[in-house]
Amino acid sequence: METRFRILFLIASAIMLSGCAATKNLFGIGDDEAPPPTTEPPGQVVDPQVERREIKEPAIDREDFEISAFIGIISIEDFGSDPVYGARFAYHVTEGFFVEASAGTTEAGLTTFEELSGGVRFFDDRRLIYYNLNLGYNILPGEVFVGGNRAYNSNFYVSAGLGSTSFADDDRFTVNFGAGFRFLWTDSLALHVDFRDHMFDIDVVGREKTTHNLEGTIGFSFFF
Repeated sequence: METRFRILFLIASAIMLSGCAATKNLFGIGDDEAPPPTTEPPGQVVDPQVERREIKEPAIDREDFEISAFIGIISIEDFGSDPVYGARFAYHVTEGFFVEASAGTTEAGLTTFEELSGGVRFFDDRRLIYYNLNLGYNILPGEVFVGGNRAYNSNFYVSAGLGSTSFADDDRFTVNFGAGFRFLWTDSLALHVDFRDHMFDIDVVGREKTTHNLEGTIGFSFFF
């Protein structure tokens, strides 16, 4: 009897071992064999060779000389506001700095006293003429975009200088300063908007004083 139990125990153990081996093969349990090393180099993922685009920097025409004509309004202190017109000639020393000579003229109006007094006039010749020599600097060169496909070169600039103003039967030492905007339609044609203050001493209407004569103009210039 005992011998039979031993035989049955051995048979059951053999069956259990066979089932465990089958289960291991069925579910892939156990150590996997490592794949053999490859001798081929890995493929390149990113190609670093990028074609460079040619970029053109905005620049005005290569010619350094600029001539312009302008028209606008000038407010002569104590004499009202009147139309002014004139011309400017500039030499662009570098892309930033330029030297400019300008001349303008206007016909001054009457002072409040002259208007109220009837026929009294401080002086007969009402013509004002000024000549200036300025140094300017382009502080904000850039572009103006019109629509989606067009871009135009532009510049904001400042300017200051010395000159002479012929007014009220005398030539008066003048200091002027201001700022402007240049919009280039083409490489050689530009639109200008300028604001300047012309300061000179005058004693026509009383004690001598320094007057501030504000000017706003618009004009066109040509590079050559």
